[in-house]
Amino acid sequence: MNTIFDFLGQIPWWCWPIAFLLIIAIRDITQKKHTIKHNFPVVGHLRYWIETIGPEFRQYIVANNREELPFNRRQRSWIYASSKRENNFQGFGTDQDVNGAGYIFIKPALLTKRLPKDHPYRENPYVLPAAKVIGLPHNRRKPYRPKQVINISGMSFGSLSARAIESLNKGAAKFGCYHNTGEGGFSPYHNKGGDVVLNIGTAYFGIRDDDGNFVMQKLVDLTKSNPSIRMLELKLSQGAKPGKGGVLPASKITQEIADIRHIPLGKDVISPAAHSAFSNIPEMIDFIESMADATGLPVGIKAAVGKLEMWEELAELMVKTGKGPDFIAIDGGEGGTGAAPPSFADHVSLPWVYAFSSVYKIFKKYNLTHRVTFIGSGKLGLPAQAIMAFSMGVDVINIAREAMISIGCIQAQVCHNNRCPTGIATQNKWLQAGVDPTLKSERFYNYAKTLTKEVLEISIACGYEHPSQFTMDDVDVAMGDNNHTRPLRIAYEYEKVPVAYDGINKLVNCAHLGGGN
Repeated sequence: MNTIFDFLGQIPWWCWPIAFLLIIAIRDITQKKHTIKHNFPVVGHLRYWIETIGPEFRQYIVANNREELPFNRRQRSWIYASSKRENNFQGFGTDQDVNGAGYIFIKPALLTKRLPKDHPYRENPYVLPAAKVIGLPHNRRKPYRPKQVINISGMSFGSLSARAIESLNKGAAKFGCYHNTGEGGFSPYHNKGGDVVLNIGTAYFGIRDDDGNFVMQKLVDLTKSNPSIRMLELKLSQGAKPGKGGVLPASKITQEIADIRHIPLGKDVISPAAHSAFSNIPEMIDFIESMADATGLPVGIKAAVGKLEMWEELAELMVKTGKGPDFIAIDGGEGGTGAAPPSFADHVSLPWVYAFSSVYKIFKKYNLTHRVTFIGSGKLGLPAQAIMAFSMGVDVINIAREAMISIGCIQAQVCHNNRCPTGIATQNKWLQAGVDPTLKSERFYNYAKTLTKEVLEISIACGYEHPSQFTMDDVDVAMGDNNHTRPLRIAYEYEKVPVAYDGINKLVNCAHLGGGN
């Protein structure tokens, strides 16, 4: 044995790396799986390494401030700076293409609104309750006015890590907004103080039997034992994969997730494309009413938008029966935080502006806008986009990817393979360890406060006290190569119905604010 060690000790150090590379070269040449590695041994590995870090490489080195998608560097930098309470200002004017199609122009008043000395905003410019009480028009037992117009959209535990969910819920508790569970069910990490909206998808995770069927008693028991659940959201479809159902790769399923969702380990979980509890619009309305009656909570629907015939049928039945959803969350086709086939993510369902305007016009035609709270979701977590949404008729905004960015997401675009480098969209314990919920919850809180403050400041600059007061003539959109702009009213061919509003004091002193607690 000593002879062997003596012989190895006599080998020069530089021979070891050469031997290592030689072994790799032999392995590359003899394998037939990867042509590049076979034809270019050793150096061929660089191709796969560069491909692996491609998104990060492009967004930090190659792309300019306005190129990278889904969120460009300029947008991400604003969110990062806001979440860290750093300087998020900009010098030397805009670097945006103000003549590009879809560019948003917000029209300020000649004289901004002057607030009295005792105005609530002077004491706290970060509290902006929703203008509508959700569930009140349908006489639900537990109507709910969200404490904030900015809230967290559906992102499931399983798609996101435990520490990420905990960070967002603690941040929601501090800020005062609600936290949508996503279709993955209610987990212990959603129970950290924030208001919760329970998302109910086609698989009925957490409230199902062994065969995946919905169980009403489980829903009732869950809401009773968790009073933080303020609303129920029936998910019909979502922006990234409408008509396909959610996807959770087997690599991300832990025993804890399996127990919460009531699913098996070791296999991909693909939610059914359609609900089993109902099959048409009348049955869906009955299902909504049965959940509302059993729990007392407001119940709404979430959907991406394509064909409009069933939306027309829903509106007609709501007029005829006086029943139906308390809120409607419209998800844009450009949305999505988890796994989806590119064909669905890129092409199936309308972008948010077309989706929302199409549905809103139907509900306006049937005089239903006062009975429904409209929620917008799809890249609306930036001030200008939020103002545009309010101008079009949105009452509440849900944010997902922007919330992820605020707690550290770097847009690596590997949410679907359990290798998220920031520990946010992975179940890998080592990667999750870098997420500190105490710190990250503060980051989300700072971002949400800043977004709310800027929305409020823009509202005041335009002569309003609350963003619900915006009209479609307050925002212009660039129409493209002709360099002309059009008000939203002309561009989307409808006029928003004014929202009843009688001052911010009535909102902050409402008995239903935050569910009445």
